[in-house]
Amino acid sequence: MNDREKTISSDYEKPKLPKRFYTDVTVADEAGLAAILLDGRPVRTPGKAQLAVPSAGLAEAIADEWRGQGEEVDPHTMPLTKLINSAIDGVRGQEKSVVDDILAHAGSDLLCYRASGPEGLLALQNQAWDPVLSWAAGSLGAPLSLAEGVMHVPQPETSLAALRAEIEPLDAFRLAALHVMTTLTGSALLPLAVARAQLSPEAAWNAAHVDEDWQISQWGEDEEAKLRRQSRKRDFDAAAKLLELY
Repeated sequence: MNDREKTISSDYEKPKLPKRFYTDVTVADEAGLAAILLDGRPVRTPGKAQLAVPSAGLAEAIADEWRGQGEEVDPHTMPLTKLINSAIDGVRGQEKSVVDDILAHAGSDLLCYRASGPEGLLALQNQAWDPVLSWAAGSLGAPLSLAEGVMHVPQPETSLAALRAEIEPLDAFRLAALHVMTTLTGSALLPLAVARAQLSPEAAWNAAHVDEDWQISQWGEDEEAKLRRQSRKRDFDAAAKLLELY
């Protein structure tokens, strides 16, 4: 490792972590929800609510994060737990605000803003993004307008209303997942395509990074940016897993 890599690595050094304080991790039914128990005691969110989800499969995936801890408990390696905490403490009861924020992203969706050049980048954008826009127009009744460059283009109110109708019925857990994926990609359509099994999570992630990957192919990859992207990808994958297991 060279000096620059050592400096970057030190920026990502973990804070002092709490010692593991439990032995057994189990999942139990609690009033129709699947709750995670540590040595028989319920896990609590930072807001002191019980950490419980509607899906046994999802609960087992969360439990596996707790089982996988070593002598210390490292929240950085527990993205599903973090996401569920956010859903319970931050999204539940605030669903309308979360829907509004996702719709705000749809109003300036990444997929609608195309490069003016070079031709190679424009071709990659068209290849990755056009099928998703066509699906949204046809299946969701939400055609969106395209623009060249970064100048904002207003989207049809009927299309935004159609997207709202798609998102509003979702509960706090699925909204939390969609919100995380939307924030990380700059697109509301890509997470919806994953949720509706139109795109794999990997394809959606790659589509969101067409521009970045083009720049990397031309100029190389910055190590610090690479580490940030890996951290964001971990959170994206956790949200996609929630949608899959829900």
